[in-house]
Amino acid sequence: MQEAVADAAQGSTRTATYLFWRTGQILEAEHGQGAVELPSQRSLYRLLEKLSAGKHTTGSARTRRSLADRPDGPFGERSAAAPGELMQMDSTPLDVLVRLDDGVPARVDLTGMIDVATRSLTAAVLRPTTKSVDASVLLARTVTPEPMRPGWAEALAMSRSALPFRRLLDIDARLEHAAARPVIVPETIVVDQGKVFISRNFRASCNFLGINFQPVHDASGWEKGHIERMLGSVGTLFAQFLAGYTGFTAERRGRHVEQQPLWSLLELQELLDEWIVVWQSRPHDGLRDPLHPGQMFSPNEKYAALVETAGYVPVALSADDYIELLPATWRAINAYGVKIKHRTYDDQALNPLRQQRSGVKDRMDLWEIHYDPYDVSRVWVRDHWKSGWITLFWKQLHRVAAPFGELAWDHTRRTLPGASEEQLADAVADLLRRAHQGPADRGGAGSRAGLSRRDRRVAARTKSSPPSTPIAPKVPPADRIADGQAAPANHAPEENIAKVIPMPIFDPFTEADKRW
Repeated sequence: MQEAVADAAQGSTRTATYLFWRTGQILEAEHGQGAVELPSQRSLYRLLEKLSAGKHTTGSARTRRSLADRPDGPFGERSAAAPGELMQMDSTPLDVLVRLDDGVPARVDLTGMIDVATRSLTAAVLRPTTKSVDASVLLARTVTPEPMRPGWAEALAMSRSALPFRRLLDIDARLEHAAARPVIVPETIVVDQGKVFISRNFRASCNFLGINFQPVHDASGWEKGHIERMLGSVGTLFAQFLAGYTGFTAERRGRHVEQQPLWSLLELQELLDEWIVVWQSRPHDGLRDPLHPGQMFSPNEKYAALVETAGYVPVALSADDYIELLPATWRAINAYGVKIKHRTYDDQALNPLRQQRSGVKDRMDLWEIHYDPYDVSRVWVRDHWKSGWITLFWKQLHRVAAPFGELAWDHTRRTLPGASEEQLADAVADLLRRAHQGPADRGGAGSRAGLSRRDRRVAARTKSSPPSTPIAPKVPPADRIADGQAAPANHAPEENIAKVIPMPIFDPFTEADKRW
């Protein structure tokens, strides 16, 4: 029976009857059929109760796996004495339904980062599906002050908080209109084995910012217990108070949750940002004064105490820094430009680099290209000869009315596997147009007939995912647009403007002389 209980640790939850049957099977395999007589059913239940005590053998599978993977011996903990010395990051589905574009209800993923020394939740990002670029955006938000939003109470401003506002303002002018959330530069980030965090893009982002990347062992959630507990606090202190709360299991979900007045993704993100500022002023049980254990500190108070000894160095990210945090791929620069996932990008600035070698021998002389999964309108090529970035626009950008991400593009490619680049661009534009028009035109040319549930979900998630780079794109000149070069959808070609003739100023005395 001990062997049967051990085998059930990583499997699905079964009843005690199955464990009794499994015990009999093990006995027959070792001693032969009928060689060992099993005791009574009551005795088996008493034996199972003793052998499975504290193991959740017939209970929750998640708890059982966690207990089985826990190491023996006393627990240890690495202490952090300065803000940013040790930070933890994780992602989990948020137990709230949101209203995406076209009214499609769906759950979103929450990715957050916590500072162990101060228990500060430095940033949190909501996305329909988490990608590696979202973890990089979280790094950018961690080292950037949180601005005050319209409608927020003045009590949430940094100038009204326990943070040393005046002293920090002399060092970083960006904090003048910031909310009461500290800006912390990470030194070490602990993550799990999720593909989002161990991706090449996130490792490159940590390397660019000089951050020590430290993944935990497989199935070792206790090694980043602070962020695990923090995400649980988001569920109990924030998510359950929202309309559309689903509960963290199916048995806790109510009826017709999707029919409630749901928040949009952007509205929910703003609510979460405001709640984080409130969290920073809430006393935390893990922040107690060693000399006076009865006194609890808030994350902001703990940060104010530690920054006196650790100091503060602002990190201002430029437009090029945001491009550095985007995912990278390596491509050849051909005569027609650069092709990524059947999309062609080109610009006149590529003329000296066409069909040339980059000089990076480790990458077979290919060129490094950074792209945004949430915006396929442009990519950036690193100029390995002169340094800097070259912005390339998608050649078929004039066919779509709004920028979109790779989710809609990949979905259309799977639907039309043999289509050309022009046909795929038209198909994506038609998908977004039909999803935007809604069911009102059900009988007309713009009918949504044939728009499947999967199509609606893809279109809604596409429109709910803003670009990751908060920088304005470079607009190609009008002469290149006329030659067929793609331009952003919101850009109109320049026209010849007529000469402006100013209107004369009315002078009553001069008009009176003319009459005479």
